Amino acid sequence: MSSDIRELLKIEKPILSAPMGGAAGPDLVAAVCNAGGYGVIPLWGKPAAQVASGIDAVRALTDRNFAVNINLEFPYEEQLQTCIDKQVHAVSLFWGMEPEAISKAKTGGLLVMASVGNAAEAKAAEEAGADIIVAQGWEAGGHVWGQVATMALIPAVVDAVSVPVVAAGGIADGRGMAAALMLGASGVWVGTRFLASVEATIHDEYRRRVLNATEAQTEWYYDLYDVKWPQAPHRALANSTAQKWKDAGSAAPGQRPNEQEIIGHRPDGEAVVRYQSYTPLPETQGDVEAMSLWSGQGVSMVREVMPAAQIVDEIFNEVQALLNAAPSRL
Repeated sequence: MSSDIRELLKIEKPILSAPMGGAAGPDLVAAVCNAGGYGVIPLWGKPAAQVASGIDAVRALTDRNFAVNINLEFPYEEQLQTCIDKQVHAVSLFWGMEPEAISKAKTGGLLVMASVGNAAEAKAAEEAGADIIVAQGWEAGGHVWGQVATMALIPAVVDAVSVPVVAAGGIADGRGMAAALMLGASGVWVGTRFLASVEATIHDEYRRRVLNATEAQTEWYYDLYDVKWPQAPHRALANSTAQKWKDAGSAAPGQRPNEQEIIGHRPDGEAVVRYQSYTPLPETQGDVEAMSLWSGQGVSMVREVMPAAQIVDEIFNEVQALLNAAPSRL
């Protein structure tokens, strides 16, 4: 099963943890790696020294391969060079297509994973030298690049490229993974399920809402949580901020109710304003429910907090059982 990507990443289980900014720290990434999967740590937007220390923090917890996630929407050159200098195994590039970034990473000896939202982007990434394509379906939580659902996106991308494809969006258990593999994916990219891991660095209120949400309680917005990251579509749990915005006519940025209202503070004391793109950390103070609670549509399958390694094992064991039993379904 998925021998191509397992060989490429040197892993036993083709399950990758999504680079959830603020939620996926060294502990979560290392736990996924140590369980036989592949962790991806988000270090974009940080000074080179912090990128280096983030890499070192993961390496202190695991001797397995992992990737660093880099956002191409913001200046990324320093982060990418640091990854090359530190010789991380791979970089995960998202939110844009920069052939120069792919080329530089490859020249520097790194494996490149490129996130895309459609088949044309996948072909462009492959032509630029990407080793793995991450096809992100519209069901995904957090910032969502494309508008095609996972079920339709994966086979389209698989048919368009010859490199391994990782399926992302709405996958939270072995059933979703089995479906992705049948569609031609070589592995899966799991985010929302890991929000309920012991290692995820999120506020208890955020985790509680994830555990109690239904598949219909996430919403896709073009620019609701745009403060600090404008014009970046995203999916999050419905909450009081979204409801008040809709009640007021879903106004555009600059005309929304209570803009610039301080609704809380980060652990370091920095203010969090309404409509800000921000993942509530454990020590965040204030009205956490009103903040951007990123979540994918697979949230209804997230009902228990457990160690990340146990989540990896549970998904992998379930997909093996399902695939072994598949012939009996026909």
